[in-house]
Amino acid sequence: MPDDRIDPSVPPSGTGCVECLASDGWWLHLRRCAKCGHVGCCDASPSQHASGHAQGSGHSVIRSFEPGEDWFWDFSAQQFYEGPALAAPEYHPVDQPTPGPEGRVPPDWQRHLH
Repeated sequence: MPDDRIDPSVPPSGTGCVECLASDGWWLHLRRCAKCGHVGCCDASPSQHASGHAQGSGHSVIRSFEPGEDWFWDFSAQQFYEGPALAAPEYHPVDQPTPGPEGRVPPDWQRHLH
């Protein structure tokens, strides 16, 4: 049965958090909206843009956008979710630093995490 909360044909919006890149912010880990491809930062990141996108858009299912991770999370059910393969790329470039982006992460970044 198809899930209308996921569109496997939509590519990610980019290689980093859309809002952090637009505002000179930074992130710990990245999450990708499974419906529209929006890339946002995780809830441990200072700005928590992925969950903000889910709340504002009603797109409740995300997938990790980290190399080596293929899990989905459903914000509405607050649980992991089994989802299909999504359009490439499946994660940010492996040479992209974590946290990132390079040059924006403060030296005391751990103190800013949630």
